[in-house]
Amino acid sequence: MRIGSRGSQLALWQANHIAARLRSLGHEVTIEIIRTTGDALQHVTFAKVSTELGGKGIFTKEIEEALREGRIDLAVHSLKDLPTSLDPAFTLAAIPERVDPRDALLSARYTSLASLPHGACVGTSSERRRAQLLVHRPDLRFQEFRGNVDTRIRKMVEGQADAIVLASAGLERLGLTEYRRECFAPEILCPAAGQGALAIETRADDAETIAALASLDHPDTRYAVTAERTALASLGGGCQVPIGIHCAPVPGAESAYAIQGVVAGAAAKAASSAAHPVIRVAFEHQQGLSPEALGRQLAEELLRQGAQPFA
Repeated sequence: MRIGSRGSQLALWQANHIAARLRSLGHEVTIEIIRTTGDALQHVTFAKVSTELGGKGIFTKEIEEALREGRIDLAVHSLKDLPTSLDPAFTLAAIPERVDPRDALLSARYTSLASLPHGACVGTSSERRRAQLLVHRPDLRFQEFRGNVDTRIRKMVEGQADAIVLASAGLERLGLTEYRRECFAPEILCPAAGQGALAIETRADDAETIAALASLDHPDTRYAVTAERTALASLGGGCQVPIGIHCAPVPGAESAYAIQGVVAGAAAKAASSAAHPVIRVAFEHQQGLSPEALGRQLAEELLRQGAQPFA
């Protein structure tokens, strides 16, 4: 079985993690490194990539081309990087159990968001993170930070920013938690749809590979991220818009899920006169609702409260 992966440290960790699980099931596995558009544009801001170069799929396009051509059998992605609408030629054969979906604050000098000095500089390339952080700390300044996880941490330690915000899952996977000071509850900083989850993509007609991956699928995670991605798609968003969505099982309640969504920044201005507006919706549902229906329900309520859909 041939796994396609980006060449970053985190992407290779993820590919090797899945490879190890498949080898434990008796499969022979190799990993093919594929350079993506997103990797080639490290010097370009995400805002420019999204508006001028077409931001959707910048970390997956070349990998899917290799999959389509039969050069690889499966691809391992960070689910939040995957466009919400897949080409019909492909399918998500397995979504393993999600790890910590939260965003984390890292700093060499400060212990929390509250302890950052007035006008502190935070390194992040995410509009979603910027827009939500400004609700709590409107004095913050932001510096565009791109590159691998260890590169961003090095830049922060060198003093290019007072703090940075990264996905906690990536820090855990790479063992780079030394400077992690605070993990934000979704009610404070709602994560990206699918954050903390991996997606294993195959050709839709490759029944043999799909069957081999079946045991890696985690039903609760698949339900939650399907609801999140459906809500994001219903709002017209991708991974670079200021939308946060988080869904998780309700502890102690069978087949019940809690979901919340945030639309911040420009897409929320029509509903608020605040300098840094945010629209937040949260609710629980009981048994019987499909994840797609739950996601659409969340998106409809965000739109009803004044969120502006993304083209």
